[in-house]
Amino acid sequence: MAEESTTSNAHRSDWTDAFAEKSSAAFGAAFAEDVVLEASVLRRPITGRRQVAHVLEVASGIYESLTFEHQTVDGDRTYLEWEAVALGGTVLRGVTVLTRNSGGLVTRAAIHHRPLDAVLAFSAEVARRTSGVVEASYFASH
Repeated sequence: MAEESTTSNAHRSDWTDAFAEKSSAAFGAAFAEDVVLEASVLRRPITGRRQVAHVLEVASGIYESLTFEHQTVDGDRTYLEWEAVALGGTVLRGVTVLTRNSGGLVTRAAIHHRPLDAVLAFSAEVARRTSGVVEASYFASH
């Protein structure tokens, strides 16, 4: 299956474009220096533009497809509902909550995946692909 990232009823943004590009530079351009990443695939938050951008570059490369389906913006918060296929055909669904500063940069990203078995497998795969760069203790072992 070709790797792709699309938007349905969500608007294109630096975030959705970064997932389409799958690059650390694209993610980094959207982030404040002190960005915090919280995710259901992480045991604890990861902080800092370089580290968060790297983890998201790796994670975005695991998706075989990713569609941002719905979006709502309320003040400094953006809520994105999405569906993805990863890990050889496993369907994941989730919601991402982005918080932006007054300059429009993401200061906090909270990514909520489901179902649990897929979350654990995804976490283990990110750990495998970031081995030696990001501490394994951030991730679940599968």
